[in-house]
Amino acid sequence: MTTDLAATTATETATETATEAATAAATEAAGEAAEVVPAPRAAGRCFGDGDPLYERYHDDEWGAPVHGEAELFERIALEGFQSGLSWITVLRKREAFRAAFAGFDAVTVAGFDEHDVERLLGDAGIVRNRMKIEATIANARALVALHAAGRTLDEVVWSHAPGDAGRERPATWADVPATTAESRALAKELKSLGFRFVGPTTAYAAMQACGLVDDHLATCPAVAGRP
Repeated sequence: MTTDLAATTATETATETATEAATAAATEAAGEAAEVVPAPRAAGRCFGDGDPLYERYHDDEWGAPVHGEAELFERIALEGFQSGLSWITVLRKREAFRAAFAGFDAVTVAGFDEHDVERLLGDAGIVRNRMKIEATIANARALVALHAAGRTLDEVVWSHAPGDAGRERPATWADVPATTAESRALAKELKSLGFRFVGPTTAYAAMQACGLVDDHLATCPAVAGRP
């Protein structure tokens, strides 16, 4: 293991503040431009209409509860890679990410070294950003350490799920927050455990992706009849 992967740098700390998305976008490798997200049809899905892959993700995954160590590690990693890009860009690369990061098996990824970083930087199937790749490896090591301490990522993440009592479904995207008290608390705990690139904005996106919150709009057909 190299000291480069073990150390937390000042640059990384800056990206985990309110400017994390803008900073990450600026550090994307050449050729990793954001793709255009298909615009939703009137009175259609919250997002994803017009792209079969995006529609399946919207209908079957987004806002649905996710449990399991590899599953949660994957969601956190992909949300980090998404920072500064559109989600469909990462979604289209998802299988390549799974292959590149050994199915997000924490023990395997924790053993990656600088040679693996260089290998991943040459993998056109994923987002080739050194900061994000090194953060994912560091997060795998943090997850292994968490397990060694007798805890699970599932326990940590789901302990920050907000209560649904009195929460109204958002009417428009303007009603959906970028961060919440719970996402700030989750980001703080994950950082205290050694996780990197998990600022409050990324943490809230992961909470949406893992079903801790359900931010489907009130008009979305996927939640018709739900409270």
